[in-house]
Amino acid sequence: MVGTKQDKPGKLGNWTSGLLFGIAFGFLLHKAGVSDYNVLIGALRLTDLTVIRVIISAILVGSIAIYVLGTFGMVRPHTKPTHYASNIIGGLVFGVGFGLWGYCPGTGAAALGQGSWDAAWGIFGMVIGSYVYALTTPKLKKMASIGDRGKLIVPELIHINPGIFIIITSIIFVLLLSYIHQYQ
Repeated sequence: MVGTKQDKPGKLGNWTSGLLFGIAFGFLLHKAGVSDYNVLIGALRLTDLTVIRVIISAILVGSIAIYVLGTFGMVRPHTKPTHYASNIIGGLVFGVGFGLWGYCPGTGAAALGQGSWDAAWGIFGMVIGSYVYALTTPKLKKMASIGDRGKLIVPELIHINPGIFIIITSIIFVLLLSYIHQYQ
């Protein structure tokens, strides 16, 4: 039966799958070279485009995969609502943290996993920040509705078929990756 308790993984299953996914994600970040502090600082200074190439590649592969799998009913994307105030504030906090620490959350965890102990301070800061966020969530909920636009996706916003949008953006991303590869 769909939706019964037996269909849902238990807490141990959630922890196990989360741990395995985290290890695989950290391994891939390490192999791509984006858990290195100097590479990340190079990305912020626009002198090393390794991180940009990895991000563009992930968006390219992920968007095609989600579209194709969605077409066959194998996945169903869960679009989060757009709240301008929350997005702007969250982006600023993330950007300042990335700029000061030199890592983003995933690359910081991967860096710590490879023995870069400087990443531990940022992870400690993320834990403290998460605690502060949890304490202030009731007050932040009021602000979260500022700029509420509902569930937006770009193809709907610009009135274009999602398949056509994926094709156009994929071509742009491939050309951009080729340009970066050629000139870096």
